[in-house]
Amino acid sequence: MDFDKLTKVMRELALLAGDKIMEIYAADDFEIRSKSDESPVTVADEAADAIISAGLREAFPDVPLVTEEQSNSHSQSVSTFLIVDPLDGTKEFIKRRGDFTVNIAYVVDGVPVRGIVYAPAKERLFYTDAEGASVEETGPFAKDVVGQTEPMHVSKPDNNALLVVASKSHRDEATDDYINKYSVRDMKSAGSSLKFCLVATGEADLYPRLGRTMEWDTAAGHAVLNGAGGRVVRFDDHTPLKYGKSGFANPFFIALSPDVILEKA
Repeated sequence: MDFDKLTKVMRELALLAGDKIMEIYAADDFEIRSKSDESPVTVADEAADAIISAGLREAFPDVPLVTEEQSNSHSQSVSTFLIVDPLDGTKEFIKRRGDFTVNIAYVVDGVPVRGIVYAPAKERLFYTDAEGASVEETGPFAKDVVGQTEPMHVSKPDNNALLVVASKSHRDEATDDYINKYSVRDMKSAGSSLKFCLVATGEADLYPRLGRTMEWDTAAGHAVLNGAGGRVVRFDDHTPLKYGKSGFANPFFIALSPDVILEKA
């Protein structure tokens, strides 16, 4: 893989998809339907998917592509592939809360090694550079010119006063029970893959997810967290979370700064 080209293409496509999403977001109304699993989908999901899928297939025609909005891509058996969630946090989008993201990742042998997470409503852009290190770019996000970037690195946490982030739309009693095993100084909620990025920037130390997710929900954020020195492990046995699983469904997991002392499930 040409990682310079990959970084450039992913960044440009994420920004283009973000522009289309925000155009629809600003409209007075937009169409909302339910998919077969009863999760919502909007015209913004589909428009962003069309932009990203076409761009990736043109740039990397020989790399398998898995995308949330194209069910025919879900039956592949792959370990090295591109994976896309064109609009992660659709519920946040519908409620106009801003915590939604564009996610593109490249997985090699089951490990997300490159990724980009763009939150257009929050004007935050996180991605891995060509060498695999994670950066946050500040605006104005020109398509052809990279703006100022700052290296990202996970926190050096105080295990007696942890900063925890949890899901805004999927918080439950089991999650709270697990969080209560830790000494927590501050607790915040965020939507979509932004939670990975908050751990990657050191704004949080720990993000446990005890709920259903798919690989396209997590791969880009996982890659960004990896590039910032973080980890994502399975909830049950604390082994690394892998990708290319049958059906692309994730087990429960924990995203963290490596110096967090994990409690047992």
